[in-house]
Order: sequence, then structure tokens, then C-alpha cells
Amino acid sequence: MSYKVIHPSTRVADLLGLLLVLKNEFGGKTDLFELEERLEVDLDDFMPIVYTANELGFVTIGVGDIIITDKGLEFLEANLKKRKQIIKESLERIEPFKTAKELGEFTVESLNKALLKKGIADFNSADGKHQLELLLNEWGVYSGFLETDHKYRVKS
Repeated sequence: MSYKVIHPSTRVADLLGLLLVLKNEFGGKTDLFELEERLEVDLDDFMPIVYTANELGFVTIGVGDIIITDKGLEFLEANLKKRKQIIKESLERIEPFKTAKELGEFTVESLNKALLKKGIADFNSADGKHQLELLLNEWGVYSGFLETDHKYRVKS
């Protein structure tokens, strides 16, 4: 099954760093290998950031190349409030946020069960549930897509 997902290890700061280096040091387009070397990160840490940037629509990935999109440039040039809004709008089509929106209100456990019903088992372990919670907070709460107290709620 194919679905779009934000990798649990990717942070908003990682995304910002990737886009800044891509734009400022490479003029918006470069070879993935060159970018990885410039950022001095391990490939296993680098590729989830690239895939997340791609899923959010901030970059496109070609045959070995990475290119910043107009949306990625808009994100870089925006103030903090606008950046959060851009992320919030982008999350609606990416798991686990797509399912979260369908539920409206949920716990980490109930969201994980709903994801499992869709065949998404990425978070089906103790560590996975912790990663899911981090993902909800890092991306969902940060962007204003979600609010939380004891449960999570999708903000309208």
C-alpha cells in the first residue's frame, strides 16, 4: 500500500535547514549526494528529511537531483506565522494527519488503531506510538493543525 507520511524522525528545524542550504548554497537545485555531503549528515538521517520535504511539496526529487519548489521558496520567505500556516495546509493530505482529520478528536492509541485499519503499521510498537506522539506534537501542534490537552483535536 502506498501512502504519504512524514517520517517520525524528521523535525521542522531539519526541513528548514535542508531548504536553506538548498536555496542559499546551491541556488535551489543540486545532486542529492552533494547536498548530503554539504550537510554532513548520515544518509539514513538525511533521506527521511528529503522525503518529508517532497511529501509536503517543498522539493521535487528527480534522477539523483533535488529541486526546491515555489512552495518551498514561499515557506523560506515567509514569517513564522505564515510558515506554520503553510505546514498546516500541507498536513491534511499526509499520514497520520489525514486520518487524524477524519477522526476529529482522538488519542494516540485510537489514531494508531485507525491507521492500522488502513494498513499503516508504522507506529504499531511501543517505540512507534512514542514516535507518533512526537510527530503529532512536532508537526501538528506546532503548525496549529492540532490542539491537545488529554486528547488531540483537529483545529478548524
